[in-house]
Amino acid sequence: MRDRSQRPDGLAVSLWRRLTPAMRDPGEDGYFDERIAATFDDDYADQADPAVVGPMVALLARYAGDGRALELGSGTGRIALALAAHGIPVHGIELSRTMPARLKAKPGGESVGVTIGDFATTKAPGQFRVAYLVANTIMNLTTQAAQVACFRNAAAQLEPGGCFVVEVLVPGLRRLPPGERFQVFDASEVHWGIDEYDVADQGLISHHFRLVDGRLDQTSVPFRYVWPAELDLMAEMAGMKLIERWAGWQREPFTDESGLHVSVWQTLQSD
Repeated sequence: MRDRSQRPDGLAVSLWRRLTPAMRDPGEDGYFDERIAATFDDDYADQADPAVVGPMVALLARYAGDGRALELGSGTGRIALALAAHGIPVHGIELSRTMPARLKAKPGGESVGVTIGDFATTKAPGQFRVAYLVANTIMNLTTQAAQVACFRNAAAQLEPGGCFVVEVLVPGLRRLPPGERFQVFDASEVHWGIDEYDVADQGLISHHFRLVDGRLDQTSVPFRYVWPAELDLMAEMAGMKLIERWAGWQREPFTDESGLHVSVWQTLQSD
């Protein structure tokens, strides 16, 4: 998960203004095309650490029980493969075709099925005990209507009493000074990350600048940030109710200072 605790500074904003081109239009693979997929696992290697993945798998396995798990936005398989190795049957839905190709090439990849399509509307075969979205992926849906559709799509694929688990940041607007749009979330020798907020439209663009083979590589991806209470309403519209909310995968208490949340909604039991 990206650290958004740092304040924006003049160097970061200057870098953004000098180097950020116009937002490119996504192709049929969305923003996660071959260019992104080729280095994705290396760029986010820290998020594949067992210390990070282990608690996620443990909590998801608890909700899956002896049932099946559905990952929306399964990517290169960081969580799907670990959950499958835990003995849980896992299926993914992924818009990009290049990301699942990486998943399939990894050990255990043949055990994870992937349906290509928009996870807001695409159905996978069968029903599931748990569906989940991790690492802010709900924000990849850049309209409220698409996020609502995602909740309805997840609920439609869950067994009665099944659970939908979402990990997403709490919007960091409290840390934005008046009139400021930019917020640095990472600053290292090889990577600068700057979030650009559009408060009027509840939009967010994450700008990444990475030093690759001695040159600066830039990527910008749009998101729609979303509040916990708004997600609760989306769940209610989809026939689910909130049963748990934590500040992390180790079930840390969620408070007004929490920077992210792991929330669990449950479908209604059949009579």
